[in-house]
This record gives sequence, structure tokens and C-alpha cells, in this order.
Amino acid sequence: MYLPDHFSEQRLDVLHALIQAHPLAAMVTHNENGLDANHLPFLVTPPTADAPYGILRGHVARNNPVWQSAASGKDLLVIFQGAHAYISPRWYAEKKRTGAVVPTYNYAVVHAHGPMRIVEDRQQFLALLTELSAHFEHKLDQPWQVSDAPAEYIDRMMDMIVGIEIPIRRLCGKWKTSQNKTTEDRMTIANGLRELGNTDVQDMATVMEQQLFI
Repeated sequence: MYLPDHFSEQRLDVLHALIQAHPLAAMVTHNENGLDANHLPFLVTPPTADAPYGILRGHVARNNPVWQSAASGKDLLVIFQGAHAYISPRWYAEKKRTGAVVPTYNYAVVHAHGPMRIVEDRQQFLALLTELSAHFEHKLDQPWQVSDAPAEYIDRMMDMIVGIEIPIRRLCGKWKTSQNKTTEDRMTIANGLRELGNTDVQDMATVMEQQLFI
């Protein structure tokens, strides 16, 4: 990923926060047919000795051959897409002075690199599924739990999926939020995004406002 210094984000808590807020990722692997991408939700755990940036945890369908790539031991790439928004030239002060401005697109992304490993132990796999369900259900009024389903049914479902973990060996973030513009322009852009009233661009306005005060 092309990463100018002024767009680089290295704080682990900020990178993890984006993953937690936008858990659906594109997991990119390489097989005999070339590059392949699978879209999967992940949890991220705190750092460990063998994963200094945390561990991504999830599962795939057993019929999906991607899990067999774990045998290679090679690193794969997992891409998390955060807030993003189109930035109109009309929000730049230079627009009024000379008109010498062009559009751009702001975004925040995290790239995680590491090898895939399979969760072999049945009890550990069940614990992983329980953790995944609890994570995505916790905001609901009546959270569903794995234990709500018959044990034999869950057992059959587990035969159809494969638990995976990706110990993160390299983690980088790119926050392209107009840091190369003046403070005045950045504030005007954030205000312009707010005025649009679109939920998606509100997130980028928040990110830009946060970036102004770090």
C-alpha cells in the first residue's frame, strides 16, 4: 500500500478500533489460479508473543478451499475498510481565490498481514464461535447465544465450517483525511460533510475532526 508519512497511522489502539467498528474484511490469498479474495467478519484480540499486533479470529465454510492455504504457512493480507467520503473542491478556500482545486476521496483503512492457522481443538473452536456470537449479538435487546440452539445441531454446524486464526505479524493503517491541507480547509471539509446529512460521510467528518486535535 502506498503510504506517505502524513497519512500513516501506527497507534495500535486506533488500528484495533477501526477493525472492531468495521469487522467485515477482504482476506486476500494467492493460489494456483492467482489472487483470491474472501469477505469475512473477524474479531481482533490483544497482542501476544507470536502476534505483536493481535490475532484475527473467524471461520469459513469447510467447502471453501481457502482454509487449506493454511498449510503453506505464508502470510496473507486482510483489508479492513473504515470511514470514507468524496471530497468536493467547493470546500477549499482556494476555490474562491483562484479555482485551482480538484476533487479527492478520503478514507481510513487497515491492512493486516500474517499466516493462517486452523483451530483444530473442538472445544477451542466452540469457544471461538461463542465469542464471535457474543461479540455481534451484545448490542441487541435479547442476544442470541450458541447455547440457545440444540447441542447436536451446533455440533453438525461445526462440521460444516472451519475455525481460523491469523496472528498479525504486520499491521499498517492509512488515514487519508486531508492532512496535507490547511487547518481551515480541513475544518470546512468536515463541516461540509456534516451538512450532507449522510450517515456514511458523518463517520469521515468525525475522523477528520479527531485528526485535527492530535
